[in-house]
Amino acid sequence: MIKRALWQGLLAGAAGGVVMTLGEKIEQAITGRPDSHVPARVLERLTGLPERPGKQPLALNWAMHFGQAALLGVVRSIMAQAGLRGPVASAKFTVVRLTNDQILENATGVGAPPTTWPRTELVVDLLHKAVYAFVTGAVADALAARDGDGPGQRHAALRPGRHADIGPLSHEDAYTR
Repeated sequence: MIKRALWQGLLAGAAGGVVMTLGEKIEQAITGRPDSHVPARVLERLTGLPERPGKQPLALNWAMHFGQAALLGVVRSIMAQAGLRGPVASAKFTVVRLTNDQILENATGVGAPPTTWPRTELVVDLLHKAVYAFVTGAVADALAARDGDGPGQRHAALRPGRHADIGPLSHEDAYTR
Protein backbone atom coordinates (compact mmCIF):
# COMPACT_ATOMS: atom_id res chain seq x y z
CA MET A 1 0.00 0.00 0.00
CA ILE A 2 2.77 2.45 0.88
CA LYS A 3 4.58 1.97 -2.45
CA ARG A 4 1.34 2.68 -4.34
CA ALA A 5 0.59 5.64 -2.09
CA LEU A 6 4.02 7.11 -2.75
CA TRP A 7 3.88 7.32 -6.54
CA GLN A 8 0.13 8.00 -6.62
CA GLY A 9 0.51 10.74 -4.02
CA LEU A 10 3.37 12.45 -5.83
CA LEU A 11 1.26 12.45 -9.00
CA ALA A 12 -1.91 13.62 -7.22
CA GLY A 13 -0.05 16.34 -5.30
CA ALA A 14 1.65 17.59 -8.47
CA ALA A 15 -1.74 17.76 -10.21
CA GLY A 16 -3.19 19.67 -7.27
CA GLY A 17 -0.21 22.04 -7.30
CA VAL A 18 -0.63 22.77 -11.01
CA VAL A 19 -4.36 23.49 -10.70
CA MET A 20 -3.81 25.62 -7.58
CA THR A 21 -1.12 27.62 -9.39
CA LEU A 22 -3.34 28.20 -12.41
CA GLY A 23 -6.09 29.40 -10.07
CA GLU A 24 -3.66 31.70 -8.30
CA LYS A 25 -2.51 33.22 -11.59
CA ILE A 26 -6.12 33.83 -12.68
CA GLU A 27 -6.95 35.37 -9.28
CA GLN A 28 -3.81 37.57 -9.42
CA ALA A 29 -4.73 38.80 -12.92
CA ILE A 30 -8.15 39.83 -11.60
CA THR A 31 -7.14 41.25 -8.21
CA GLY A 32 -3.69 42.59 -9.02
CA ARG A 33 -2.22 40.71 -6.05
CA PRO A 34 1.56 40.28 -6.55
CA ASP A 35 3.42 36.97 -6.51
CA SER A 36 4.37 35.64 -3.11
CA HIS A 37 8.02 34.97 -2.44
CA VAL A 38 7.32 33.15 0.83
CA PRO A 39 8.00 29.65 -0.59
CA ALA A 40 11.50 30.65 -1.73
CA ARG A 41 12.26 32.38 1.56
CA VAL A 42 11.15 29.28 3.51
CA LEU A 43 13.30 27.03 1.31
CA GLU A 44 16.32 29.31 1.82
CA ARG A 45 15.89 29.12 5.58
CA LEU A 46 15.31 25.35 5.62
CA THR A 47 18.35 24.60 3.46
CA GLY A 48 20.71 27.30 4.68
CA LEU A 49 20.89 28.91 1.24
CA PRO A 50 21.92 32.56 1.19
CA GLU A 51 18.96 34.86 1.65
CA ARG A 52 18.26 37.68 -0.78
CA PRO A 53 16.32 40.87 -0.15
CA GLY A 54 13.35 41.65 -2.39
CA LYS A 55 12.16 39.42 -5.18
CA GLN A 56 13.24 35.80 -4.85
CA PRO A 57 14.47 33.47 -7.63
CA LEU A 58 11.57 31.88 -9.49
CA ALA A 59 13.30 28.47 -9.48
CA LEU A 60 13.46 28.44 -5.67
CA ASN A 61 9.88 29.59 -5.37
CA TRP A 62 8.62 26.87 -7.70
CA ALA A 63 10.84 24.18 -6.18
CA MET A 64 9.29 24.78 -2.77
CA HIS A 65 5.78 25.40 -4.11
CA PHE A 66 5.59 22.27 -6.27
CA GLY A 67 7.84 20.13 -4.07
CA GLN A 68 5.62 20.76 -1.07
CA ALA A 69 2.50 20.10 -3.16
CA ALA A 70 3.84 16.78 -4.46
CA LEU A 71 5.14 15.58 -1.10
CA LEU A 72 1.93 16.42 0.75
CA GLY A 73 0.02 14.55 -1.94
CA VAL A 74 1.51 11.38 -0.45
CA VAL A 75 -0.43 12.05 2.77
CA ARG A 76 -3.68 12.37 0.82
CA SER A 77 -2.86 9.23 -1.14
CA ILE A 78 -2.31 7.28 2.09
CA MET A 79 -5.70 8.52 3.23
CA ALA A 80 -7.27 7.26 -0.01
CA GLN A 81 -5.48 3.91 0.14
CA ALA A 82 -6.71 3.45 3.71
CA GLY A 83 -10.29 4.11 2.58
CA LEU A 84 -10.63 7.79 3.53
CA ARG A 85 -11.96 9.13 0.25
CA GLY A 86 -14.34 11.75 -1.07
CA PRO A 87 -15.12 15.37 -0.22
CA VAL A 88 -15.00 14.92 3.56
CA ALA A 89 -11.50 13.42 3.31
CA SER A 90 -10.45 16.29 1.03
CA ALA A 91 -11.84 18.84 3.51
CA LYS A 92 -9.77 17.21 6.26
CA PHE A 93 -6.75 17.30 3.97
CA THR A 94 -7.26 21.03 3.38
CA VAL A 95 -6.49 21.51 7.08
CA VAL A 96 -3.34 19.38 6.71
CA ARG A 97 -2.18 21.54 3.78
CA LEU A 98 -2.81 24.78 5.64
CA THR A 99 -1.15 23.45 8.80
CA ASN A 100 1.94 22.34 6.90
CA ASP A 101 2.35 25.81 5.40
CA GLN A 102 1.94 27.52 8.73
CA ILE A 103 4.38 25.26 10.55
CA LEU A 104 7.09 25.86 7.95
CA GLU A 105 6.46 29.58 7.55
CA ASN A 106 6.20 30.33 11.25
CA ALA A 107 9.00 28.01 12.40
CA THR A 108 11.41 29.66 9.96
CA GLY A 109 10.27 33.17 10.89
CA VAL A 110 9.21 33.86 7.30
CA GLY A 111 5.49 34.04 8.02
CA ALA A 112 3.11 35.16 10.73
CA PRO A 113 0.11 33.32 12.21
CA PRO A 114 -2.98 33.62 9.98
CA THR A 115 -4.92 35.22 12.83
CA THR A 116 -2.76 38.31 12.24
CA TRP A 117 -3.42 38.48 8.48
CA PRO A 118 -5.89 40.81 6.80
CA ARG A 119 -9.12 38.86 6.25
CA THR A 120 -8.97 39.18 2.46
CA GLU A 121 -5.52 37.55 2.37
CA LEU A 122 -6.75 34.79 4.65
CA VAL A 123 -9.76 34.07 2.44
CA VAL A 124 -7.60 33.98 -0.70
CA ASP A 125 -5.12 31.58 0.93
CA LEU A 126 -7.90 29.31 2.21
CA LEU A 127 -9.51 29.22 -1.23
CA HIS A 128 -6.30 28.32 -3.05
CA LYS A 129 -5.33 25.64 -0.52
CA ALA A 130 -8.84 24.15 -0.71
CA VAL A 131 -8.55 23.96 -4.51
CA TYR A 132 -5.23 22.16 -4.09
CA ALA A 133 -6.66 19.75 -1.50
CA PHE A 134 -9.78 18.86 -3.48
CA VAL A 135 -7.94 18.37 -6.79
CA THR A 136 -5.25 16.32 -5.06
CA GLY A 137 -7.99 14.33 -3.35
CA ALA A 138 -9.90 13.66 -6.57
CA VAL A 139 -6.76 12.34 -8.27
CA ALA A 140 -5.65 10.31 -5.23
CA ASP A 141 -9.13 8.84 -4.80
CA ALA A 142 -9.36 7.88 -8.48
CA LEU A 143 -5.95 6.20 -8.41
CA ALA A 144 -6.68 4.38 -5.13
CA ALA A 145 -10.07 3.20 -6.42
CA ARG A 146 -8.23 1.25 -9.12
CA ASP A 147 -6.76 -0.83 -6.28
CA GLY A 148 -10.20 -1.53 -4.76
CA ASP A 149 -11.60 -0.61 -1.39
CA GLY A 150 -9.23 0.38 1.40
CA PRO A 151 -9.17 -1.42 4.75
CA GLY A 152 -11.45 1.19 6.32
CA GLN A 153 -14.02 0.76 3.58
CA ARG A 154 -13.86 -3.03 3.87
CA HIS A 155 -14.36 -2.76 7.63
CA ALA A 156 -17.33 -0.40 7.18
CA ALA A 157 -18.88 -2.85 4.70
CA LEU A 158 -19.20 -5.42 7.50
CA ARG A 159 -21.81 -3.22 9.17
CA PRO A 160 -21.95 0.56 8.61
CA GLY A 161 -21.33 2.71 11.65
CA ARG A 162 -19.42 2.07 14.87
CA HIS A 163 -20.48 -1.03 16.76
CA ALA A 164 -18.86 -2.68 19.76
CA ASP A 165 -19.66 -6.14 18.40
CA ILE A 166 -17.78 -5.60 15.12
CA GLY A 167 -14.08 -6.16 15.66
CA PRO A 168 -11.23 -5.12 13.40
CA LEU A 169 -10.52 -6.80 10.09
CA SER A 170 -8.14 -9.70 10.27
CA HIS A 171 -4.53 -8.77 9.60
CA GLU A 172 -4.72 -10.63 6.28
CA ASP A 173 -7.91 -8.82 5.18
CA ALA A 174 -6.50 -5.43 6.16
CA TYR A 175 -3.13 -5.69 4.44
CA THR A 176 -3.40 -8.03 1.46
CA ARG A 177 -4.45 -5.47 -1.15
